[in-house]
Amino acid sequence: MSHTYEFERRVRSHLGELEDAGIRRRLQIGGGVSLSSNDYLGLAAHPRVKQRMAEAVLRDGAGSTGSRLLSGHRENFIRLERRFARWKGTESSLFLGSGYLANLAALATIPEAGDVVFSDELNHASLIDGLRLSRASKEVFAHKDVYELSRLIERSETKGQKFLVTESIFSMDGDEAPLNEYAELCRATDTALIVDEAHAVGVMGAKGSGLIEETGIGQEVFLSINPAGKALGVGGALLAGPHWAIDYLVQRARSLIFSTAPPPAMADGLEAALDVIYDQPELRTRLLNLSVRLREALIERGMNVPAGCSQIIPVIIGDSAQAVDVAETLQVQGYDVRAIRPPSVATGTSRLRLSVNIDLDEDTILDFSLALAEALEQYAGVAV
Repeated sequence: MSHTYEFERRVRSHLGELEDAGIRRRLQIGGGVSLSSNDYLGLAAHPRVKQRMAEAVLRDGAGSTGSRLLSGHRENFIRLERRFARWKGTESSLFLGSGYLANLAALATIPEAGDVVFSDELNHASLIDGLRLSRASKEVFAHKDVYELSRLIERSETKGQKFLVTESIFSMDGDEAPLNEYAELCRATDTALIVDEAHAVGVMGAKGSGLIEETGIGQEVFLSINPAGKALGVGGALLAGPHWAIDYLVQRARSLIFSTAPPPAMADGLEAALDVIYDQPELRTRLLNLSVRLREALIERGMNVPAGCSQIIPVIIGDSAQAVDVAETLQVQGYDVRAIRPPSVATGTSRLRLSVNIDLDEDTILDFSLALAEALEQYAGVAV
């Protein structure tokens, strides 16, 4: 009993440390004008997507009943994978239950002992965790620093395979990876390029398939990871690449083999989402136009936000407690914004991570930019 008490005291001490540092998290239901959702195109509530999913539940049931290698495999998974591969311009794709599981599948399975993986320092936690599970060596390079990356690759003495892992649009800063330069470097050094398209798939490119499409480097990418719970509005994720790589993942990826398959209705919902993206390209145009307008409005109010056109706009505050104060003030005024704090971002870079979606309009953007400016001046001491 005393041992249990000591354990509880240890955990409570850790919780107190988080509280004192201003980084203790609490689950919170959103409300008001959303500026934190990843449902960029509004597809989570789109009538066509909801209808297809509802029909699929009535037809196939609520759950998949097992892993895809047992009872969980479905004909609509095959149909979705074939369609998604065509959309991404690859030979094959593989549907998993989440982006996290997809990143674990790719990075814990394909790079092996004797290989080396070069990873951007700001890559998502799921990419980092996948690499932790890998037996390959890891080299972390400064964010988007092509020069440092090229030096690391040049100095590498590995006799195995080299891999470069990056997000295409980074989740916390909303900036774009220099994919063209990476593709050229990978081609010259026989390095396999793996790209996480979490915040680009459904948004970027003429077809909306991602930044790989927009930059025209599809032939240079070994594997892409495409989480489907953001712009695609549903959930799960699809890995896209050559047949032999996808087949190998089916044989060896533990996060596929030992996970219950996604609910069958998710595949139908994702097919409906792809239909909407194809039929309504104006949704993507509206999203990117609104993103540019919000950046402009924030700059006009004196805020230092990075240049770009992506739908993710960071407002760096620095101090964690002040970031929480600003977020809570805006929430009271009806804006659903959240403070992002360590370890999600580096110490001293706590921020509001603004996510633009198509339900915003010009008036809302202008009203919000004023409210944010006033909150920053009051709580963070930022002169605007």
